[in-house]
Amino acid sequence: MGAIVIKSSNNKNLKLLSALAEQLGETVNKLSPSEAEDIQLGMIMKREKTGKSVSRKSIFKHLDS
Repeated sequence: MGAIVIKSSNNKNLKLLSALAEQLGETVNKLSPSEAEDIQLGMIMKREKTGKSVSRKSIFKHLDS
């Protein structure tokens, strides 16, 4: 199973793309802004993964600045 995520600020285009996918017999799921953000964060985390451990103190130090 494959999946794509298309992000657009143009609702007319999104409706057209959704209609096309459904016409082709595919399943279309609309993501909430929060769900889309979670996916983007996960992709960034995967890309930046180093395999090294970082202390909680170090993380919060960078978040506070």
